[in-house]
Formats: sequence, structure tokens, C-alpha cells
Amino acid sequence: MKPTYYVTTPIFYVNGAPHIGHAYTMIAADVLARFKRLDGYDVHFLTGTDEHGQKVEKAAIDAGMTPQAFTDQISASFRDIAAAMGLSNDDFIRTTDPRHHLASQALWTRLQDAGHIYLGGYEGWYAIRDEAFYDEGELVTRPDGIKVAPTGAPVEFVTEPSYFFRMSAFQERLLAHIEAHPEFIGPTARRNEVLGFLRGGLKDLSISRTGFRWGIPVPGDEAHVMYVWLDALTNYITALGYPNENAELWRFWPADLQIVGKDILRFHAVIWPTLLMAAGLPLPKRLYAHGWWTIEGEKISKSLGNVIDPRELVQAYGLDPLRFFLLREVTFGSDGDYSRKAIVGRLNTELANDLGNLAQRSLSLIAKNLEGRLPGRGVLSDDDTTLIAAAEALPVVLREKLDRQAFGEALEEVWKVIRAGNGYIDRQAPWALRRTDPPRMAVVLRVLADLLRHVATVLQPFMPTSMSRMLDQLGVPTDLRDFAQLRSPLPDGTPLPAPEGIFPRHVDGAA
Repeated sequence: MKPTYYVTTPIFYVNGAPHIGHAYTMIAADVLARFKRLDGYDVHFLTGTDEHGQKVEKAAIDAGMTPQAFTDQISASFRDIAAAMGLSNDDFIRTTDPRHHLASQALWTRLQDAGHIYLGGYEGWYAIRDEAFYDEGELVTRPDGIKVAPTGAPVEFVTEPSYFFRMSAFQERLLAHIEAHPEFIGPTARRNEVLGFLRGGLKDLSISRTGFRWGIPVPGDEAHVMYVWLDALTNYITALGYPNENAELWRFWPADLQIVGKDILRFHAVIWPTLLMAAGLPLPKRLYAHGWWTIEGEKISKSLGNVIDPRELVQAYGLDPLRFFLLREVTFGSDGDYSRKAIVGRLNTELANDLGNLAQRSLSLIAKNLEGRLPGRGVLSDDDTTLIAAAEALPVVLREKLDRQAFGEALEEVWKVIRAGNGYIDRQAPWALRRTDPPRMAVVLRVLADLLRHVATVLQPFMPTSMSRMLDQLGVPTDLRDFAQLRSPLPDGTPLPAPEGIFPRHVDGAA
């Protein structure tokens, strides 16, 4: 039986159109899902949309639409982006799904029956934009004297009846868990932020509202709707069949990895695990918070007019180059900047020159000199074995990197092998060996073909379409493209199709 692997993106809030930051999260999760499938895992990959709350209700009213019609429209745009980014997700969840109402109300009832929910009154500051409550001490006073949330969002003082979750009761237990499991939150800087917050003390959490109606009704008291974050976080178990813990998909819980943006880490690293503890459910194995993207050095903002639809970038540069760039350009977990110069530089230098040129030179020489058939391995020199050993090690090397979400480091390991391949072909000069030592030329070209097979196989999660084309050109059958099959050499004499360039050089345009 295959080991299971469950990876999630956050569910994206439907108060605006998707942008490059959403695509980044989706692509990162997709790379891991694809890598684990190639590595022999039974994978479940979830994404979706978060559709309740006061902010959505207000946005719908402003748009002259019902909340349901508004969320249907925006959720569809996120589903479209998921497809446009080449996602291999197994499910797309919406918090307006009937299955999610059932799961959220079941979790509420479970918490209430266990004595972790009580009725009280909320009096304090609430930011509609953040869908978050803030203590007086967390507010920031602007130069004009107006108090705002730490995020800059406007706040209003709210007084209303509310149900509360006894979150404070789980402070020490959560602290102990994080300290005992250093891998639970990544990167380290974000883990330290959460620990600092917890050591400052946890208060009970207001988990219902009465001032609006667009939400999941509280079981037994429909004057209240659930706090949007309690509803939203539940999605990760809704998708696995909760409350039926005998459901076929429940075997994937606890999640192996939940990827979120750094702005919502506190909800996932504090509220989510305490809710699970209170419900007697296992905690996810790992949470990872990535950074934000800027555009040409400026924060993404509608007012600045620099919100880029990721589909426009796909049109300009291609999907696989965009996927590669986003995970290659910055350390995952740090902030990054998108610029035309940066993406064109990566595309031309690393994809077109390094990888594309190595493949084109190697395969063209096979086509021209060996009747387009894969040569035999023959007797290997030290130079040959050193290069092949580096290529054969890639699945193991990348496994360790990607289990830490070190996407950039993983790609650098692949590029070390690609650069070594370019050095090898220049040293060995198979075009010269054609005249002086044809058998040696055949061995050199087989070494290069085997190297390219390993490189293309491990790069499939990052650039699925391009690497599928490369593996086609290397004569690798579609059923022999996972990591285990790399141990089986292709037969000598395998016919190869005529080589075609995969990564053309890009002349910069407007995008």
C-alpha cells in the first residue's frame, strides 16, 4: 500500500480577483503534490475558496448582487486560475458547499458537547477587511489620530452577544507541541513569531456574529452565524469526509503539509490547532508560511494599478517558465519581487541556454550521427561515472529539499547537474569524437541522454508540459516516468523522434 500525502493551499477569500500571490501558493502546492506522486505516494491535493463573512456580504451588496451569486462568480475565477496554472488538485472546495455546512456544524456541536464553547458577549475592535478581532494594545494610531489594525485595516468597536471558544485552555498544550515538534511550523522565523505570540497569553475566541447573515448558522441558535475563520479552517477536514471518520478519504488526515501566506499564519498556527485539540483530532504535521510578492518593487495594490492576472504572464512567457521562475527566483518563505527583467533573465539563461541548449545539442548529435537511435552505454570513464552518479542522486537530493519546502535549493541542485552536463559535453566534444573515436562518441551521447532523462524526470513537477515533451524526445514511455523507473535503463537502440527546441529564447515585450 502506498504511503499517503495530503497537501493543501489556503482557501482563497472571494473578495477580489486572483493575482500572482494566489498563483504562487497554488504552484508551490502543486509541485509538491506532483513530486510525491512520482515518488510513490498516494496524494490528495486540496485548494478552494472561502466564501462567507461580513466582508463578502458587503462586497456583494456593493456589486448589486446576492452573496451567493457574487461568490459563484469569484469562486469560478479561482477555479479558472487553478486550471490555468496547471494544477493537479484532487478537489476544489467551496465553503458554500452543503458538505461544508454539515462538517462545520458537526465540529461546532462536538466542541460544544465537550464543554469548549460558551455564550457571552463580545466587546472590542473588529476589522471587517481582515475578518479578525484585535485587542486595544494591538491597534496602531495613524497620524490623523484614527486607530487601525496592525495591517492598516479600519476597525470598528463591536458590542454584541457572541459564543466563545475556550482557546485559552489550550495555550500551554499548543506551546508544548510546537516546542516538541520544531518541524511543525516553517520557516523558523515564522515559528518564532507564533511562539512569541503564544507566550504573550491566549484569550478565549469570539466565534459567532449576529450583525450580519452571510455565514453558516450556529446549531441550535440561528440568530448567530459562525465566525468566518472557524468555518474556513474546517474546510481541510470537510474535504476528507468529516464528520464521517470512516470515510474513504479520512485516511489522509492529518495533513502532511498546509501551505499558507504569512499574513494568515496566526489563524492556522494558533486557532486551527487549538480547535483540533479541543475536538480530539490530530494536528497537521506541518504548516509553512510563504512571503509576499511585489511587482517591480511595489506592493501589489488595486490603487497602484499593478495587479497582474497570472494568465497574462502565461500568455507572455509560457506556463512552465512562469512556474519555474516563481519557485526559482526567491527563497520560499521570503518576500519576492516580480520584474520583466528577472523572468526574462531566468528564462533565457537557465531554461533556453543551460537546459534547452544541452538537450538540443545532445539529441541533435544522436539524430545526425546515430540514426536517431539511443546508443548503448559501453565502457564508462571516470568523467562519465561522476556525471551519471550526480544525475542518479537527484530524486534523493530533491526529496530532502522539498520536504523542507526549499524549492529554490532543489532547483539549484538540478542546475548543478545541468551545468556539469554542459561542461562535460564541451570537454568530451562528441562532434570531434565522431571522426576520431565513434564508439566513444556513442558512449558520451548515451551518458548525456541518461543525464537528461534524470533531469527531465525530476523537473516534471515544476514544468510538467515542457518536461513531458523532453521525455518524449528521449524515448521514455509515459508509464516509465516516475522515480522508481529511473533504475531501469532504456533499451539500447530505442528510436528517438526528431529533436525540437523546447525553450526558445525570449525577446522581452510588455507583460
